[in-house]
Amino acid sequence: MNVEAPWRGNDLARQIVVLSALSFMIIAAVIGAGAFGNTAVEDQQDGALSTNGSYLAPAGPAFSIWSVIYLGLIAYAIWQALPRQRTNPRQRALGWLIALTMALNGLWLVAARFGTLFLTVVVIVLLLAALGWTFRVAVLTREPRGGVVDSILIDGVTGLHLGWVTLATVANTAAWLTTVAPSSWEKAADAIGIGVLVVVGLIGLAIAWKSSWRLTPALALAWGLSWLAVERFGGEPRSTGIGVMAIIVAAFVLLPSAVIRILRLLRPSVDWRLSNLVPLMAGCSPANPP
Repeated sequence: MNVEAPWRGNDLARQIVVLSALSFMIIAAVIGAGAFGNTAVEDQQDGALSTNGSYLAPAGPAFSIWSVIYLGLIAYAIWQALPRQRTNPRQRALGWLIALTMALNGLWLVAARFGTLFLTVVVIVLLLAALGWTFRVAVLTREPRGGVVDSILIDGVTGLHLGWVTLATVANTAAWLTTVAPSSWEKAADAIGIGVLVVVGLIGLAIAWKSSWRLTPALALAWGLSWLAVERFGGEPRSTGIGVMAIIVAAFVLLPSAVIRILRLLRPSVDWRLSNLVPLMAGCSPANPP
């Protein structure tokens, strides 16, 4: 829902910055994909960023989620540039932040192409922090009847971006550690990988809880974890233990948000929180909110 508000001098600047950040990200993505004779991302950094670069790298098809995220960000940038969005309070709260996430997204690709592997870790951690803050602001500023476009292009796209980058940060960090850690660490790779995935699951659950069980971060994270399992079962380096744990964590992250989402659609008058699932599973009716 758009709210009329007095025009401010930096409203137009915000719209231009969002479009500029998008342009930078798209150019970096095209180059990172191997266009114009450049090396594709998976072949940069001596192959450390490829699907066999570490025990926590997902299979290649997992990265197709970037197409959805990029299309969503393109649609958002065009939509927020409309005159009627210029003074929208939610755009004022989120436009600069979303521009920052797009700029850091592009900067990671630049770091992968021209920098060091450790620099890519620094940039992706900054991107994860920026996305976490952006998604939190999106949750806090969301209006109950804010509109479908607003919901998809802000909450949905930012949630997908956050969920995927959460796993990408783990994979990127694992790739860097693989290149610098002693070879003896590989003996404990299964145990370390399983432990890291447990932490990823807890982080995913925390994101869902703090966002009132928004579904898109869980979807993106579960998508990446599922392809991580595929790569560990059939790719190299192979690890059945990590593959099984990735599937368990994917279900652990996705199911609570999915179940609560379905229940909210079936019974919108009920204040569905995770605490309501316990009496429901016990055969009791959840309490209606006061």
